[in-house]
Amino acid sequence: MLEDLSIGKILLILLVVVIFFGPKKIPDIAQSIGKGIREFKKAMRDVSDEIQRPVNEEPKAQSTASRAVEPPAPQQTKSDSQPNSELK
Repeated sequence: MLEDLSIGKILLILLVVVIFFGPKKIPDIAQSIGKGIREFKKAMRDVSDEIQRPVNEEPKAQSTASRAVEPPAPQQTKSDSQPNSELK
């Protein structure tokens, strides 16, 4: 598609743009296009950061949660050989 653009075609497109918009409006249009591209890149970067943030935070949250949980203390059971005289 871009291989078909020759210098003559590019000049024709620029001439049509100048005739259609006028020479005073072209800088304003270019500035608006530049702002739009910057906003689009910023939005893409923000979305990418939002996607990457949970991926980076998840292992940290799991490792701190596993450290916070202490193993249960072993339960003491009475041995069968001792008489249960306290209950009588």
